Amino acid sequence: MNNTRFATAVHIMTLLAKSPQEWLTSEWMAGSINVNPVIVRKEISVLREAGLIISRQGKEGGSQLAKDADAITISQIYRAVKNTEVLGKKNQNPNPACSVGKEINIHLNTLFEETDQLVTNFLGDKSLQEFTNHFN
Repeated sequence: MNNTRFATAVHIMTLLAKSPQEWLTSEWMAGSINVNPVIVRKEISVLREAGLIISRQGKEGGSQLAKDADAITISQIYRAVKNTEVLGKKNQNPNPACSVGKEINIHLNTLFEETDQLVTNFLGDKSLQEFTNHFN
């Protein structure tokens, strides 16, 4: 995942965990992250789809965690926003006449899946609350 989606999502979730009774707006969160509110709204949509946050619209609108921060794992956030393999992309058109080229993507796929599982396992035991506790 060679982008900032995971970092942005964890930032959003940490802000929500630090203010569990408040409805935080995408504009306010964007100010903390220092990005356009549209980027925050996109990630909020993904996190809401994953069941990690709830949102409401209107003058008193905003977002909150859908459950307690200790019931949310960092790996759940990772899986919600993951859109590429940790190690990158496979080669699109390797030469099928080459002994390596004809099988490279099969073996890369296994390597990518194993690496992704290691990342998920590593993050799995860490709760959002544990992560949030690092902040004053």
